[in-house]
Amino acid sequence: MVKDFISLLDFSSPEIHRMLRLAHELKTLQKKSLPHRWLRGKTQALIFEKPSLRTKMTFQIGMFHLGGETLVMDMKLGEREAVPDVAKNLERWVDLIVARVYDHRDLICLAQNARIPVINALSNLLHPCQIMADIMTLQEKMGENFDNCTIAFVGDGNNVFHSWAEALYHFNFSLRLVCPEGYTGDVNLVQSIKQKVGERLLIFHDIKEGVKNVDVVYTDVWASMGQEHEMEKREKIFAPYQVNKELMSLAKPNAFFMHCLPAHRGMEVTSEVIDSSQSVVYDQAENRLHIQKAIMVTLLGYNPININ
Repeated sequence: MVKDFISLLDFSSPEIHRMLRLAHELKTLQKKSLPHRWLRGKTQALIFEKPSLRTKMTFQIGMFHLGGETLVMDMKLGEREAVPDVAKNLERWVDLIVARVYDHRDLICLAQNARIPVINALSNLLHPCQIMADIMTLQEKMGENFDNCTIAFVGDGNNVFHSWAEALYHFNFSLRLVCPEGYTGDVNLVQSIKQKVGERLLIFHDIKEGVKNVDVVYTDVWASMGQEHEMEKREKIFAPYQVNKELMSLAKPNAFFMHCLPAHRGMEVTSEVIDSSQSVVYDQAENRLHIQKAIMVTLLGYNPININ
């Protein structure tokens, strides 16, 4: 059966933990310049509807490290030909599809019609690869399970927040969304997760209360790609939610600052914070490479070092 990586809920907790252990091992192998060209002869197609730095680079470099090849397709799904037709063509040529799309429904359609694995490299609903890299980063800083950690996600309840909320199924941390009223994310998704995890998922509109004594302060852009027309409106609404030195002082003294990047310095975060010793944003970016290699290896059914 073909296994896709569309959501963190596509996998059991043991499977998620196994992928992360594999990612740490792959990072060690790379640092030691040890060979791990386990996907020699494999090919992936990258479908990119949105601009990208980290995602596009890390998937290409990752497949290169693993011995495979990458073909990049900057295209809009469903524009020149139907999404099912794209899927049914690609499955005849490549071993893996990685798609970064505007509409999550196109990603689902792609996966439903392809007999090869599909990876969600970002949609308007979810960004699971980013959160896997973030979890890997916290494991490096706080331990494998980062138990009892409290994360404050400050800003818009967007795709990154949704995937963080899904991660509550697999790890014993607490998540606070600290946001203006009306920006609490997808209602159905958030409610269904809250029914499962209870008080480990909370929503705050008071920024000081939301960030008080947390272990991690996380933020993202105020207007995601496709929402640029709302930027002027959102700047006014989200201005009180900027992550700055004063806000970070409300968190624990050793709290980490995280951002999925790209960052709009001077808007959702100040340079003083993003360039501080508390910031781990470039560790997050580096770990995109290693976790995505682990995801590719897992989906293509190869576990050469028997990670359990």
